[in-house]
Parts: sequence; structure tokens; C-alpha cells
Amino acid sequence: MALDPTDRRILAVLQRKGRISNADLSEEVNLSASACHRRVQRLEEDGYISSYVALLDRRKMGLPTLVFVEITLSGQADDLLDAFEKAVSRIPDVLECHLMAGTADYILKIVAEDTEDFARIHRQHLSRLPGVAQMQSSFALRTVFKTTAIPV
Repeated sequence: MALDPTDRRILAVLQRKGRISNADLSEEVNLSASACHRRVQRLEEDGYISSYVALLDRRKMGLPTLVFVEITLSGQADDLLDAFEKAVSRIPDVLECHLMAGTADYILKIVAEDTEDFARIHRQHLSRLPGVAQMQSSFALRTVFKTTAIPV
């Protein structure tokens, strides 16, 4: 299904205001409430809207330290990649894991209380991941820009 301009307006608003009521959404995008509701349902059914979430403030949750870890594996065999991905997905402190093209095989986004907490995460989890040949950690000093909204 191709998105028309109204669908795109709906998606743009929902990315900014996920808890907006259907009545308010329909007003913002200039549609009747019933037409707006049908479009949102179709966007959900077609997979354009994958979920609704509450985005928590990591600092208020006691996790102000953000670390990006580049990981290079000892090989590229499917079973090694699968074992690594399965193991890393079980680490609760890892927010994101991306298979990369370039010098590192994976990049992880990890939250921690502080450097000591990251040392614990490294010791208890990262150092035990299967197939890891090399790891490089970079601590974020400050987040300059962050969004979860993709361009529509």
C-alpha cells in the first residue's frame, strides 16, 4: 500500500504524540474521527505502525551512562553470528545491537549507572559473548541530538 499525504500526516503526528486521542488526531490531520480511526487501523494492520511505547528518561531511571561498544568476531560463519546475536539479546543493559558493514561486525548501545556498572556489565556479560575477537568501548559525553521519529 502506498502512503498518501494524509497517511504521512497521521504518522508524523503519532510519532510525536503517541497518546493523542483519535478526536485530537483527526482534528490535527483534518479528517473525520471515523475516517481517521480507519486509517490508523489500516496503518497498524499494514505494519507501518509497529507498536506504541512509553520512552523513559534513562537519567531519571538511574542509567545516565551511555556506551557504544564495537565488536569484531573471530569469524563470519552463520552459526557464530546466530550464537552471538542470541546471547547479546539476553543482556538487559543492551538497548540496541546492529550488524555492521565496516571494521566492526556489531555495534551495541548500552546503558549503565556509571563506569563501575559498565565494568560489571563488561565482566559479567560482554566478555562472555561467543566468538568475540575484539571489543572497543566509547563513552558518550553528551547527547547532542536524539529522536525516535523517522522522516515521513
